[in-house]
Amino acid sequence: MILLQSHSRFLLQTLLNRVQNLEKAVELDYHWVEFDDVRYHILVSMKNPNVLLLSVSLPIPPPEAVFIGGLPFGAIEALKAAYGVVVQILDPPRDGFNLTLKLNFGKLPLDEEHRHALLVKIASVREVVLGAPLRVVLKHLSSRTVIPGIDGLLALVHRSKESFFLVPQPGKVTVVFPMRFKDSIDIAFATSFLQEFVEARHTAGLNNAPPCLWSPNPPLELKEAPAEALSANAGFVSFVIFPRHVEGKKLDRTVWNLSTFHAYVSYHVKCSESFMHTRMRRRVESMIQKRSVELCFTDESLLKFLFQPFSFWYPRIMGTCSDSYPKEARFSVLSGLFKGSYRVSLVVSQALDRAKPGAEEKKKSPNSRSFKRLSLKEARANSIS
Repeated sequence: MILLQSHSRFLLQTLLNRVQNLEKAVELDYHWVEFDDVRYHILVSMKNPNVLLLSVSLPIPPPEAVFIGGLPFGAIEALKAAYGVVVQILDPPRDGFNLTLKLNFGKLPLDEEHRHALLVKIASVREVVLGAPLRVVLKHLSSRTVIPGIDGLLALVHRSKESFFLVPQPGKVTVVFPMRFKDSIDIAFATSFLQEFVEARHTAGLNNAPPCLWSPNPPLELKEAPAEALSANAGFVSFVIFPRHVEGKKLDRTVWNLSTFHAYVSYHVKCSESFMHTRMRRRVESMIQKRSVELCFTDESLLKFLFQPFSFWYPRIMGTCSDSYPKEARFSVLSGLFKGSYRVSLVVSQALDRAKPGAEEKKKSPNSRSFKRLSLKEARANSIS
């Protein structure tokens, strides 16, 4: 299983390159999109090369999700706590984006290790923003309390117009994911994958992992959810998070893994589908190649066409169509020709001589002549004889 990284690799590489070349006034204007429809825009002007504007567009929230000022609740506080004075939040953001950050490279720490750690945190702006509500809920779980004013079901956005649900309680938090896929093949793969995923939880090495359940029908925790939010064609996955799962450094890992669970499943579904398609293509190509070779050796005109570059050896190689030669020997002829090698004709001819029935007896005979390259003197002597 491959876990997705919390930071954007392209964003981190861009920030590192910019920090290493601050003396060069280079204009940057990059747009790109990452999984779950999160869009980024980087802008650096020639007039102020020490300032970088980073804009982020989040997935469109469904009606049941709680957004304040275009951001999930708790996102502004999380940004200020993570970046301090190095990053300034612009209000309003640039058109078409939910958030615009102004990064001043002159305020970065002088220590290289601390500077790199801060740049990685800036490249993880997606985790900081979208994971802010989940982080607040899990922080209260570590102290065995519930967020004031939050009673019952809480919907959080993780994909465009799709949400997952939290049921916070003083001693645990239940997280429920309605799993939706557009393609019928993806639905079949995901259903099988999720059932195996739940079974893997019962292995001996995962006793401390959160309990995991899969059901084709909505669990009881979602009885208050709107009907349109429960249209899941690959079932529902539930995790039960206890205080031991959010202690210390476990909190960041738990927040990221839960926030990107659907992307994690989609990634492995696509990898499995790609692997099976690759194996099927190889199998079909192998069958087609064998069938093509068999057809070639039953059609004399097609065989002559294939052997046009080898017209000198054609009368000799033509004997391979005879049933007296093993089929493997005939395959070896075309395999050499398909590679486009002119030298292979000599090697193939020698191989055919050896493969022909009775070749061993002829080889032992003193009067037998094997096909080999002769010197000019030997050729003349043979022609006289």
